[in-house]
Amino acid sequence: MNKKISIIVSVYNEEEVLFEFYRETIKVLLLIDHSYEIVFVNDGSMDGSRGLLFKIAKDDPNVKVVHFSKNFGHEAAMIAGIDHASGDYLVCMDADLQHPPTLLPEIMKKFEAGYDIINMVRTVNKSAGIVKNITSSAFYKVINRLSDNKLVNNASDFFGISKRVADILRNNYRDKIRFLRGYVQNVGFNTINIEYEAKRRFAGESKYSIRNLFKFSMNTIMTFSNLPLKLGIYAGIMAIVLAIILAIYTVWSFIKVGTPSGYATTICLICFMFSVLFFIVGIIGEYLGMILSELRDHPIYIVEEKINFDKAKKEL
Repeated sequence: MNKKISIIVSVYNEEEVLFEFYRETIKVLLLIDHSYEIVFVNDGSMDGSRGLLFKIAKDDPNVKVVHFSKNFGHEAAMIAGIDHASGDYLVCMDADLQHPPTLLPEIMKKFEAGYDIINMVRTVNKSAGIVKNITSSAFYKVINRLSDNKLVNNASDFFGISKRVADILRNNYRDKIRFLRGYVQNVGFNTINIEYEAKRRFAGESKYSIRNLFKFSMNTIMTFSNLPLKLGIYAGIMAIVLAIILAIYTVWSFIKVGTPSGYATTICLICFMFSVLFFIVGIIGEYLGMILSELRDHPIYIVEEKINFDKAKKEL
């Protein structure tokens, strides 16, 4: 039975590469013996991406476009694409051609073999600098150390899921602050990893700055682990140990040299304890902020316009 594959593409200011991505992807999809659709999610692009997407969708009814009302972020764009996709198999990828469309036939073979989740594991990233490569590797080591849910090292936002996994993400994983590739890896079912080499960006620059990556990493750690909240306990234990050591040192100094001057020691101890205190308060504040975001229950994304979708289909 012919199955349908949905390609989900997040777009943010990618006018320089959109036509090339579409051309390369269609070339591969036409070789696959399956019906297909390409779901572009325009995440509030401020360049000419919207106009280009309109032209592509006008010429190809298999291309569907979801326009956000503003920029909601890459994670929101991917979940929106999953929400709007109608395929039996779904593949999420970026529009910059770092995720090679030539791997789609191999992904389809894994789906046909019965796998529900295909993690695309990046072995080399030619466009990333030394700093990003090091921080990316360190990120997975930290999150796997802190969390009970172990993630595949260097797994990317390039992945494939079956319809039943997509339904779980649509119905159950509706967090306002999320780490989609992490959720995908922890759903369960039959999973396989495929290694690939990330190509250089065809055009443009990465939309993720070091600051954005740091924020994303912190949100991910707090989403997958409660260990930072326990730092207060560990800090308290450490403070008790230091207090005992300081007390012993004070007694020893009193016996050996008489009453010691405790000014410098006191100031250093106060500064240290307040630093630990504010650090713990900051962590608690971040968790409270995440809880507040969930309680407010604002939409993950807002759709302004949809192109080439069945008008009778219920709006998401």
